[in-house]
Amino acid sequence: MDQASSLRKLIDQKNKAMMNNRMSSLQKSSMPQGPRVISVTSGKGGVGKTNIVANLAVSMAKQGKKVLIFDADLGLANIDIIFNMHPRFNIGHVIRGEKNLNEVIVHTSHGIGIVPAGSGFVNLTQLENSEKLHLLSEFDSLDQEIDVMLIDTGAGISNNVIYFNLAADECIVVATFEPTSITDAYAMIKVMSTEHNTKYFKLLVNMVSQPEEAKSVYGSISRAVDRFLNNVILEYVGFIPIDTMLPTSVIRRKPVVELFPNAVSSKTFMQLSASLLASPRRFESNGNIKFFLKKMMNFTKN
Repeated sequence: MDQASSLRKLIDQKNKAMMNNRMSSLQKSSMPQGPRVISVTSGKGGVGKTNIVANLAVSMAKQGKKVLIFDADLGLANIDIIFNMHPRFNIGHVIRGEKNLNEVIVHTSHGIGIVPAGSGFVNLTQLENSEKLHLLSEFDSLDQEIDVMLIDTGAGISNNVIYFNLAADECIVVATFEPTSITDAYAMIKVMSTEHNTKYFKLLVNMVSQPEEAKSVYGSISRAVDRFLNNVILEYVGFIPIDTMLPTSVIRRKPVVELFPNAVSSKTFMQLSASLLASPRRFESNGNIKFFLKKMMNFTKN
């Protein structure tokens, strides 16, 4: 009886070990590989979105990550202004086959790569199939070279903006305390959820004078989401406080995290970037740039 009991115990232990190993293998196989692709968007302009992208990129680079910024504000490209750079080429040269992606990417002193958009550039939803495939192959070559790709989208709910938000793994919606910003942020979430079935968003509140303001903005949008949209999750990821060092850094064309590392906004950006990097990745995609581009191509067919 004792031997039988010991045998059953041994078998149970082996079965448990086998199950644990199997679960571990499944988890590893389901973990997304390649870069994390995060879009930063807004319902309206003037909410500081581009500045947020630049400082998040520098903050992530300071934490040892290889970061690529895709300037997807195709009508008013300006991420290069914050880094005081003057790129000769842009994504249009890649699409037309005049340059490859590595020739277009410019690098900051922090090691961050930037894919310039070029002001007034063509609507990407109107690309020919051959152009889409070429763009896909160019971005696919970057998969093993970066950890995070941040997409600085345009403002509003144009096809280009929706295009990039749908393709990203995660979408951060930026809003301020202004009523129009709150209304337009909700409009962005509504369009993406009702027309494109996106169910998960992150909300970042910018230009906050008191923490209560940020909570009020989140509360307003969250209540509307809960009342009118089905199964949509809006995660509050924090706020960026009003800081006089921020406009000063813009004038001097350097990210505040670099120019004034001890400023309250700089510390907030560092905390926010660490939190974003530590948050679980969603398993709905392969988590790489190839998947990002394929989603973009599929969207253009609609």
